[in-house]
Amino acid sequence: MSEPGLNAIVTGAGRGIGKAIARRLAREGANLVISDIMGEEAEKTAREIEGMGVRAMAVRTDVSSSQDAEALVKQAVAAFGSVEILVNNAGITRDNLSIRMGEGDWDLVLDVNLKGTFLCSHFAAKEMMKKRFGRIVNLASVSGILGTAGQANYAASKAGVIALTKSMARELGGRNITVNAVAPGFILTEMTEKLPENVKEAYVAQIALKRAGTPEDVAEAVYFLASPAAQYITGTVLNVSGGLLI
Repeated sequence: MSEPGLNAIVTGAGRGIGKAIARRLAREGANLVISDIMGEEAEKTAREIEGMGVRAMAVRTDVSSSQDAEALVKQAVAAFGSVEILVNNAGITRDNLSIRMGEGDWDLVLDVNLKGTFLCSHFAAKEMMKKRFGRIVNLASVSGILGTAGQANYAASKAGVIALTKSMARELGGRNITVNAVAPGFILTEMTEKLPENVKEAYVAQIALKRAGTPEDVAEAVYFLASPAAQYITGTVLNVSGGLLI
């Protein structure tokens, strides 16, 4: 981090990758707004983060709602005075073959994963522009680059996140705001732990490092893009897949 006391919002931070990202930023002295649609999980994470010696607050947020996204940023600014870092991590899956996928599952995944990233970035960027400083890191996926059978909605949403990242990087660069994305591969989370063992083994067999990733692996990449070490990097997509995507 460029200095202790920077203020960060991490969406979908109640557990999993988002929680690991919040903890990593807190280790560098950032104050955290823990956003999640699961309010109780967000509160638990916020209390844990406070135990690390920084300020933290939980905000229940439906990122697909413009009102919720705007309120999230406003509450962060009211509590901490500013927002320097936004990590758009909130995301969902509703898997099915495209020929069987219902319109509702298509719309829901695009609304949360892509629209939610846009809305939170839209409101946070306005605050960052006032200070002429900001770091936005979006969670994409290797699925948004390769495509994944049975995940047409998810892959399309993450491909959209990548294009949104590049477009906003061009728009905001003149205000010293970087916009980057991280594209995780197969990461062990509550979501992937539910997969059958044979499916997990098939994923790992395709990975050059021959292991699944951890939330902490992703968190380190996000921290790098939010840190001074990445001050001249914007509009990039950092592949964090252990060699699944080469």
